[in-house]
Amino acid sequence: MKIKGVIIQGSSRSNGNTNKITSFVQKKTGFDIIDLKSKQIGEFDYNFKNKADDFLPLMVEIVNKYDTIIFATPVYWYSMSGIMKNFFDRITDCLKIEKEIGRKLRGKTMGMISCGSDSEIKKGFEMPFVESANYLGMHYLGDMHTWMENELISESLKKELNTFIEKKIKTVYNNVYS
Repeated sequence: MKIKGVIIQGSSRSNGNTNKITSFVQKKTGFDIIDLKSKQIGEFDYNFKNKADDFLPLMVEIVNKYDTIIFATPVYWYSMSGIMKNFFDRITDCLKIEKEIGRKLRGKTMGMISCGSDSEIKKGFEMPFVESANYLGMHYLGDMHTWMENELISESLKKELNTFIEKKIKTVYNNVYS
């Protein structure tokens, strides 16, 4: 059976707070999880000297196996994590030297979940995800900000996550792929 959704976790800690959120969403959706921390992905290079790292094989897997991609990132200094930013920068490889991989992103669905230490997030945090989806021809299903209380997902946040999963992920997923 083809698993159609994946959560790409981009945190400096594989088992940190973002992973708690990612695991919660995975249990509700059945989506796979890819932990960018476990991959060797170099920064973008105009001469494409990093093309032998894990990025291109990972992108081949993503475009061939999944229709929905949820990016999960902690909030570091009011922005996505560095490891997630490297991943986004490397998508340029798929637009310059591996164009067929880049073309396969068109029509797929993208969403974003952020995890911070505060229940509020600064306006505009989602912009790189929204605009990247637009540029790549992907459907943007939405985003949600999460946070931990005493290292736990609060009951109120669990309700919000369940609503996000039902109204955004599953609804958009069913409308686009059914």
